[in-house]
Amino acid sequence: MASRQLEQQITVDGQQVLVVRSARRTRTVTADQVAGTLRLRVPLRLSQREVENHARAFQKKITRRASKKPRSDADLLDRARALSTRYLDGVPQPEAVTWSAQQHQRWGSTTSTTGTIRLSWRLREMPTWVQDSVLVHELAHLIEPGHGPRFKALVEKYPRTAEADAFLAGVSWADHHSS
Repeated sequence: MASRQLEQQITVDGQQVLVVRSARRTRTVTADQVAGTLRLRVPLRLSQREVENHARAFQKKITRRASKKPRSDADLLDRARALSTRYLDGVPQPEAVTWSAQQHQRWGSTTSTTGTIRLSWRLREMPTWVQDSVLVHELAHLIEPGHGPRFKALVEKYPRTAEADAFLAGVSWADHHSS
């Protein structure tokens, strides 16, 4: 018995949407993008108004995701300098801050002789407050190379340090215990 599927192109708020109605689909609505066009897979019985509402919701979600693009290296340098000013009295002035695909075990590293900070590419998809915490940690290394009491006092000036440390510990734990 062949499954019944109907495809139609509609326009919602000026954007093309490909709607795939399926008799086999009873409740769920899913969406993806195909060549820049939103494709909705919906139950056959869904009304046109419901389809349009789902299309708007998915368009909004896609727009929100696109606005959360990862920071560029230039953005990272600007952010590091702003964090230095706000939390570390502007003392550490990094020369460069870059994403690194070479760092798999560490979240960040600093070369104090050149003023260069590298952040693991794995941080790119993490919340900005986690990235900021790692940046402050690495900035603190431009002042204090070790992890002693003076270093800890510098790092703790960032208010979400403990929260970010817990977040990263959870990610690390999950990485080591995934099958």
